[in-house]
Amino acid sequence: MGLSTHVLDTMHGCPAKGMQVTLYSQDEHSAEYKLTKNFILNADGRNPEGLLVEHDKLRAGRYRLQFDVKNYFKQLGVELKEPTFLDVVNLDFGVAQPGEHYHVPLLVSPWSYSTYRGS
Repeated sequence: MGLSTHVLDTMHGCPAKGMQVTLYSQDEHSAEYKLTKNFILNADGRNPEGLLVEHDKLRAGRYRLQFDVKNYFKQLGVELKEPTFLDVVNLDFGVAQPGEHYHVPLLVSPWSYSTYRGS
């Protein structure tokens, strides 16, 4: 149960160690998102603390995961022309059944990304 993420660098074929990720949750009384958690991915491309939101704290509503793709690839020495094709990738998603596990993976390169609801 709970909420988790995992990022794979498809350019290099490895987890996106060192990528900055921010989690926001939407305020239930407005359309604004509030900062929930800020972290850097570990060697496995995951939050070093485990779940982003524990199962008993996950609520129904809208969430946003923000991935700092541009700075991640620049830190690896990838030569990117400015302005970069991708900068920050925002994944906005909903949690309808908070009793279930929501896993939000990101597969990313400097020029593309994909996501899905994982298990």
